[in-house]
Amino acid sequence: MIRTIVQIDEEKCDGCGLCVPACAEGAITIVNGKAVLAADNLCDGLGACLGECPRDAIRVIDREAVPFDEEAVAEHRQANRGAAERHPHRPANGSGCPGSQVRMITPAGTTPTASPAARQPSQLRQWPVQLHLVPTTAPYFQNADLLIAADCVPFAYAEFHRDLLAGRALVVGCPKLDDNRFYQEKLTELFRASAIRSVTIARMEVPCCGGIVMAARQALAAAGKNIPLREVIIGVDGTIK
Repeated sequence: MIRTIVQIDEEKCDGCGLCVPACAEGAITIVNGKAVLAADNLCDGLGACLGECPRDAIRVIDREAVPFDEEAVAEHRQANRGAAERHPHRPANGSGCPGSQVRMITPAGTTPTASPAARQPSQLRQWPVQLHLVPTTAPYFQNADLLIAADCVPFAYAEFHRDLLAGRALVVGCPKLDDNRFYQEKLTELFRASAIRSVTIARMEVPCCGGIVMAARQALAAAGKNIPLREVIIGVDGTIK
């Protein structure tokens, strides 16, 4: 039968995995670093996963496919739950993110000195900073230069306070672990409520971290704001890419 179903562009897909939890039926999985349909009968064709793809690799099309099967979905999700219980440290539904690959890092240069004279003052000028917690009407956002930082950036980039945080209001979040739609809605409120002068987004080089950039761009569009935006990509080795 001809019906509406999700199509994934393998060339555009970078395997970030953001689409996997967005699919309530569990129809999308990650295979060899790419998102694929686990089976046609698991996809209802409604496209809830579309807004979660930072690479615009997912669309819905009409093609020949077997009918959507709710019973098959229930069995599939039960099987995934069973696998998660048997292997609690293995991502369920094949949703392992390439950016989560285990690696050892050899720091460049010398070991930082422990001398008190080398310590730099914190550049943080507000609290809270977590995007879930900050009030969008907080006074420190008015006429501010905003830094949106992925959670891992301050740990990876040694000069975070000096090079990125100084003189900026800060919000932090993780698009891999949180709901990126919430980030978009919260940032839309912030952009509407505050006269933000500029936006700097500091993210890690791993693909899934691109979701925070997508959320910010969509929020600017939804708020009808034309604000200068700069993206800074930090490597897992602590360098700026």
